[in-house]
Amino acid sequence: MLLKKLGHSSRADIARETGMSAPTVANVVSDLNDMGLIEWIGEGASSGGRRPDNLRFKADYGYLAGVDIAADSFRVLLTDLNGTLLEEQYEPLAKEARNPSAVIEVLRVSLKELMQRRGLPWKKLLAMTVGVAGITNVRDGIVISVSGSDTWRDVPLLEMLKEQFSCALFVENDTNLAAIGEHFRGIAQSEESFIFVTVGAGVGAGIFVNGRIVHGSSWSAGEIGYLRIPNIASMQPSLYEFGRLEQVLGAPGILRSWNAVSHKAGVPAKVRKASSVLDLALEGNSVAQKIVHQRARLLKDVVLNLSLTLNPSLFVFGGDLGAHPALLEPTVEMLRKSEVAVARVLPSSLGNSAVVWGAIAVAMKDAEQNLYRY
Repeated sequence: MLLKKLGHSSRADIARETGMSAPTVANVVSDLNDMGLIEWIGEGASSGGRRPDNLRFKADYGYLAGVDIAADSFRVLLTDLNGTLLEEQYEPLAKEARNPSAVIEVLRVSLKELMQRRGLPWKKLLAMTVGVAGITNVRDGIVISVSGSDTWRDVPLLEMLKEQFSCALFVENDTNLAAIGEHFRGIAQSEESFIFVTVGAGVGAGIFVNGRIVHGSSWSAGEIGYLRIPNIASMQPSLYEFGRLEQVLGAPGILRSWNAVSHKAGVPAKVRKASSVLDLALEGNSVAQKIVHQRARLLKDVVLNLSLTLNPSLFVFGGDLGAHPALLEPTVEMLRKSEVAVARVLPSSLGNSAVVWGAIAVAMKDAEQNLYRY
C-alpha cells in the first residue's frame, strides 16, 4: 500500500508517486478519510506557496494476529496494520487442551485478553493467520496430518476457527510461515529464493522460490522429515507418524541416543531436553559431541540434496536444535568441505518468533488488499 510506504505525505506527493491527476487524488483521499483509513498530521514544508496538508495511513484502523500452534503450547503475536508489535505471548497447553477444539477456545480467550489489556475492541481484529506443525491444505484450511498426533488428522481448522472468529482467517504450515517471517522481518529480507530448515521436535523445510512458498500438488513440499537417507530410512513412511529422518535427527532421536549411552558421559544419566545434549556438546562433553556430529552429518546430506535440487541462495536454520551452534557449526564446516558448492547457511534471526511473524505477513497482505472490505 502506497500510503504505508510513503509514511507521511501530501496529496501532491501521492499524485507524483502514482501519476494520478490532482482531482483524482483528492477524491481518493476523501474516500479514505471517510472510511477512517487516514489521519491528518499537520502542515508540511512549503516549496513556495501554501503549505501542504500532510496525511498518513491510520495503522490503528485495525489489528492483525499471528499464531503458532505447537504440540504442547502456542504463541500469539498482535500488531497494528503497519506490523508494529503490540503484544506477544507464549502459553503452554495442558494435556487435556491439545485437541483442535480446545486449542481454538484457549486461543480465543488468550487473544481477547491481549486486546483487552491494550484497550482494543474485539471487532478491530481484521485478520489472523494460524500456523500448525503439520501437512496443511492451505486452500481449504484443512490440517491433513500432524506427526505423532491422533487428534490432528484431516482437521477442518479454517471452518472451526470461523465459528469463533469473525475476522479474515488463514491456515498454513508452521515452517512455511517461518520462511515467510524471515523474508518479511528476518535475515532473508533481500532473498527471493531460499530454504528455511527447522530442526526441533520434528524436521521440516519451508521452500521459498521466486518470492513465494512452494506448497506442492498435495501440500507436502518441504516435508523433509520423511526423506529416505541411507542406513536410517528403509521403512515405508507414514504421514501420521514421525518420518524416519526426523526420528533420528529431531529431538526424540537425540534424547534416545543420549539416554542409551549417557552412563559413559560422566554426567547425570537423564536429561529432559534435547537442547541440553547440544549444550553439553558445546561444553566439550565427548559423548554429546559424538551424538551431535552424527546429526550434523545427516543434516549436511539433507542440505546438499536440497541445494542440488533447488539451488537456493541461502539456507536459514531454525528451531530449538537447528539454530543451536553445537549443531549448526559442524554442519556448516562439513558443507564447506563438500565437493558440491552450497549457498550461505545462517541461523534464524527471529528465533521462536519466526512463525508468528510469517503469520502476520500473510494477514497483512490480505488486509492491504482488502481494506475496503472491512
